[in-house]
Amino acid sequence: MTAAHAYASDVAFTPAVKSIQTRKGSREAYARAEQRGWRTEVDENLAAFLADANSFYLATASADGQPYIQHRGGPKGFLKVLDKQTLAFADYAGNQQYLTQGNLSENPKAYIFVMDYAHRRRVKIWGEARVVEDDDALTEALMPKGYRARSEQVIVFKIAAWDTNCPQHIPQKFEAADVAAALAARDQRIAELEAEVAALKGKVAAS
Repeated sequence: MTAAHAYASDVAFTPAVKSIQTRKGSREAYARAEQRGWRTEVDENLAAFLADANSFYLATASADGQPYIQHRGGPKGFLKVLDKQTLAFADYAGNQQYLTQGNLSENPKAYIFVMDYAHRRRVKIWGEARVVEDDDALTEALMPKGYRARSEQVIVFKIAAWDTNCPQHIPQKFEAADVAAALAARDQRIAELEAEVAALKGKVAAS
């Protein structure tokens, strides 16, 4: 939160946003939310949420405000908590467009959006990000063990504020691996029950 912000939520609720909220009738409710305050530090709930996430979107903008959103994925927990206000992740080599890095070189403002479709939850995180290219120890600490990717650099994200959304309109979707595991467990249970039924039929026939 900068000195110009009276509330942490001012990072999103700009004067223009507040003016529209006033015109459309939601400003009073959000003014009360400002008093309660958006969170500015990682708590246990956010840490647990991020530890289970294997995907998120990172938004940046160029110096003239042109927005760009890039997907980032990896093993669960690859977006790591360094301290109560800092997140970081190993940035894997990709198509070498470098739009995110270029944007961050001239405009550090960034935004992370994490969606959990299975449980219909989402987290929004505002802050500033920077690229670290020459810290081998940090890169090694952030690189998931055994993951087949090459880390080209690290992106460090400083949290200004974060908030959650209600589940309204979030479609419920499940990871393919989770569905496969559930189906495998079901098939195993069916096989066990069929074996029990066959055994009982054998006992009945024998009697």
